[in-house]
Amino acid sequence: MTAKLKKLDERITLIDGYDLGLPNRTGSYVIKEDNLTIVETGPSISVPHILEGLKEMNLSHDDLEYIIVTHIHLDHAGGAGLLLKDCPNAKIVVHPRGAKHLIDPSRLIQGAKMVYGDDFDRLFDPVLPVPEDRVIIKDNEDTLTIGANCTLTFYDTPGHSYHHFSILDPVSNGIFTGDTIGVSYDEALQDQGIQFYLPSTSPNQFNPDDMLRSLELVENLNVKKIYFGHFAESENPKEVYRQIRQWIPEFVKVGKEVFEIGQDDKIAAEKLFDLARNHLHNQGVPDDHPVYEFIKMDTAVCAMGLLDYLQKQQT
Repeated sequence: MTAKLKKLDERITLIDGYDLGLPNRTGSYVIKEDNLTIVETGPSISVPHILEGLKEMNLSHDDLEYIIVTHIHLDHAGGAGLLLKDCPNAKIVVHPRGAKHLIDPSRLIQGAKMVYGDDFDRLFDPVLPVPEDRVIIKDNEDTLTIGANCTLTFYDTPGHSYHHFSILDPVSNGIFTGDTIGVSYDEALQDQGIQFYLPSTSPNQFNPDDMLRSLELVENLNVKKIYFGHFAESENPKEVYRQIRQWIPEFVKVGKEVFEIGQDDKIAAEKLFDLARNHLHNQGVPDDHPVYEFIKMDTAVCAMGLLDYLQKQQT
């Protein structure tokens, strides 16, 4: 195996984790500071890619001190327990609402099986518990010093999930946003020269108002870069904010139209996909472009989250 590495600057390198077996899907950010740090593990199938990436960067597994997960969904943190087995000195940094689910992942596994069904084992197994003594909890505006000139700051950013924080890196003036302000398709659309972002409204804690508030929080930090969980960085934050603000109400509108006439998430997924595809068609992206595979997967999960949110609004 050869790791796919993308060096973003002298400090930060992105390792492609091949989530779902696909490139440019989910990655882990390696921050080279006095205390070697990784942001996101991806699922367990990504762990061999992380270990190989560290090796190719001439970094020892023993030197890894902090593994930060933006939230505990398995495509971001499912590999945490497995990665710890190869990194004896590392600790997991997690949101207060997420810690107990890393220590005992049984409910996480159950929830993911409801979404992914028979594909669960292939995509996520194994999900290993994280020892409690290797968990560090960071609440809103808490900090973590990882270098003489680098103190990370954590911000509570719900909307995608209740157990989500974003991490401000003062050296690059960039922020690791996980899924809070969406998914970037920039890497997939490089050949088209198009910047494209969609919100991630997956079940079961999506809330559009919280998501917009979190977006505003990030916007007010005046960062120069956004480091997405899916996938890589954007150096055009204003365009990210503009597109996500545009798409959130459009997604919710589709969800309401489907929900009110009693149709299921498959119909909602088709409508969401058509919205995104028509938007890209209007910019000249052909029908056979690989980006549509990513978007079809994402809108399927987004549809579930939208209908779940609307169902909860009725109770």
